[in-house]
Amino acid sequence: MGGATAGAAAEEASVFGLPPVDPARTAVYGEHPDQVVDFYLPPPGTDGAARPAPLVLLFHGGAWRAPYDRRHVSPFAAFLAGRGLAVASVEYRRGGADSARAGRWPETFDDIAAAVDTVPGLARGLGLPGIDPDRVVLTGHSAGGHAVLWAAARHRLPSGTPWHLASPSPHRGVVALAPIADLATARALDVCSGAVDELLQEEGGGGDDELTVRLGLADPAALLPTAIPTTVVQGGTDIVVPAAVADAFAEAAARAGQDVRLIRSDGGHFPPIDPTTPAAHTVAEEIAQLAGAQTAP
Repeated sequence: MGGATAGAAAEEASVFGLPPVDPARTAVYGEHPDQVVDFYLPPPGTDGAARPAPLVLLFHGGAWRAPYDRRHVSPFAAFLAGRGLAVASVEYRRGGADSARAGRWPETFDDIAAAVDTVPGLARGLGLPGIDPDRVVLTGHSAGGHAVLWAAARHRLPSGTPWHLASPSPHRGVVALAPIADLATARALDVCSGAVDELLQEEGGGGDDELTVRLGLADPAALLPTAIPTTVVQGGTDIVVPAAVADAFAEAAARAGQDVRLIRSDGGHFPPIDPTTPAAHTVAEEIAQLAGAQTAP
């Protein structure tokens, strides 16, 4: 286990050691200070014959905890842009700045839904060059992987819930990277030191009945099938969000009749968002394939 832990630490250091990359434009999608989005634009003409590039909505990870924000995925966002994909890197409410708690109920989910619903139109309204906001792929890492899988399943929520959609969203696909995809399995494995329970409960806790209800509303594995093409990229040596979580999601999808593409990548939790790794190139190719785009080498 010591070798695995050392390897995971090296992978994390590689990602967090990359210098942040400033976006081409930052905009707001709501009134809260965390409701902001950074846009990274591809070089002109990288998607076919000057065809506008598809838009990737990118949600960062960090176990829904405040110290981890979108800056740590900015090199990955810039990498995707360099491959011919327009990227909107979304910030959202996580645990309080003065707390080690994970997430906020219901605000974290409010922000995910609001960003997915409004950012493509925001990109259009800003007149950003070279973006096709009608070709959208959702991508997220770790807790952000949970976000995009959940966002793709909102039409499966009960009609009385505030995030419900009447029909599947028109997105081209979802690419979830080392996602916290099955909350029941993540809880059983104590992924990220109790982060799932913290996400679903207000500070001070709540009853078991309340937690059960919220699990049913928040767990992507409980909201299948989505009818949206879905790929999961999972590191074979991931000890942060173990492969058992992705496996449980894929098994739930199979039971529900949905085909989920599960890609095993080399390494652990962080290589899929590390531009220096082959895993990140695999991710870019998978996004482009779902979006119907060509990527630059």
